[in-house]
Amino acid sequence: MRYIVINALDNVAVALTDLRCGESEPVSLLEDVPRGHKIALRDIAAGAAVIKYGMPIGMATRAIRTGERVHTHNVRTGLDSLLSYQYDGPPAADQAAVPAAHFMGFRRENGAVGIRNHIFIIPTVGCVNKLAERLAAMGNRELVHGSIDRFLALTHPYGCSQMGRDHEMTRSVLAALARHGNAGAVLVVGLGCENNTLASFRELLGPVDERRVRFLLAQDDGDEVAAGFAELVRLAAVAATDQREELPSSELIVGLKCGGSDGLSGITANALVGRFSDRLLGQGGSTLLSEVPEMFGAETLLMRRCRSRKIFDQCVGMINDFKRYFARYGQVIYENPSPGNKDGGISTLEDKSLGCTQKGGCGLVSGVLDIGEPLQAKGLNLLTGPGNDMVATTLLTAAGAQLVLFTTGRGTPFGGVVPTIKIASNSALAQRKPRWIDFDAGRLVEAGADSAALDDEFFAQVLAVASGAPARNEQEGYEEIALFKDGVTL
Repeated sequence: MRYIVINALDNVAVALTDLRCGESEPVSLLEDVPRGHKIALRDIAAGAAVIKYGMPIGMATRAIRTGERVHTHNVRTGLDSLLSYQYDGPPAADQAAVPAAHFMGFRRENGAVGIRNHIFIIPTVGCVNKLAERLAAMGNRELVHGSIDRFLALTHPYGCSQMGRDHEMTRSVLAALARHGNAGAVLVVGLGCENNTLASFRELLGPVDERRVRFLLAQDDGDEVAAGFAELVRLAAVAATDQREELPSSELIVGLKCGGSDGLSGITANALVGRFSDRLLGQGGSTLLSEVPEMFGAETLLMRRCRSRKIFDQCVGMINDFKRYFARYGQVIYENPSPGNKDGGISTLEDKSLGCTQKGGCGLVSGVLDIGEPLQAKGLNLLTGPGNDMVATTLLTAAGAQLVLFTTGRGTPFGGVVPTIKIASNSALAQRKPRWIDFDAGRLVEAGADSAALDDEFFAQVLAVASGAPARNEQEGYEEIALFKDGVTL
């Protein structure tokens, strides 16, 4: 298989391998076409729409001949600023429910479910980051026993010199992480003079199990390291007794993310993840789709699947509010994709967005969440957040995702503080970066793998990770957070 036409309406094909000038399939090629890049299947007039996934991905900037490569040199975005959207009524009924699969996880006393038994050390402010890291290192060296997996320092640069909503977003995300199901225990570390005071943060958290959530105020202790380690000893004694139990897949919340996409992402990796999402939703589980700028140009596909007019209006608000965020800083909404995306064959934001949204499968949209807001309704939820890999993964985690499925055509070592399963869109990447990549979706087109069999293999691997098998990011120690910043720094 050397090329693919994704939809019968498309006027471009996608090269699945490097194609050379003069080759005759899918048409007579007028120039070399790298893997992941597009080929004109027929003449496209200047100003006419370029169609991929059955949808416009941009406009031809000049006449494009049959057999020419179609890319940034002859295509521009068709996106503009704010749009009006029409509600078309309730979508078709849900897919039929199927019996749940099972995994071995932790059911917390507060009702949350986790797939890891970590002890989180959360700084209220960046000034105590190094203290948090030092305590985590001591914990990992001396206190890992029983069912404890790791001590993780969730370091970040904020918690002070912020105002208004910017400050509140930081606090809400940190609080959500402190309540996360993957945390068997939490030590919150404050400095003492920051905006995000320990007292106000405790109030934001609400009632907590003091056996599992402890607080340290560094300025109040003569030896803050010794005091912090003493708190970790107390927390470890409790968390070490937690035990995995068999739980249904309906308890899983899975974040969906892509980073460093290429022209195959929407065909292989993102499509695989979309089928996973549909399968999990059919079993009563939940998935989270974020990266709002990478919905621009494909948002109507999601709006058509909103369960109600209320959810539709929330989706419209999320899209347009993020466009206003761009405008507020004088930025155009189509300033995407990245240079790496373009090298991989993605020409416009619409091209990227239509591939990106494949991760959401065909499921109905059950809710729209703001930054720091936890999952409230089971099913597919849309989450406000940017495309930035580190920030988006953190926001998915804060919303309750116990693991994140991360598709990539370019590769990255990054991982969040939850298992971050990397799915390669092409086999060359999987072979070149085995310490980064967990699953090779490129086999769908490059090795002619059976789609159903690969879907089953992938679903089983996700359940294995949920039951304790380490993802690559965990094996390599790539576990970190990054907070969304929108506002003045004092």
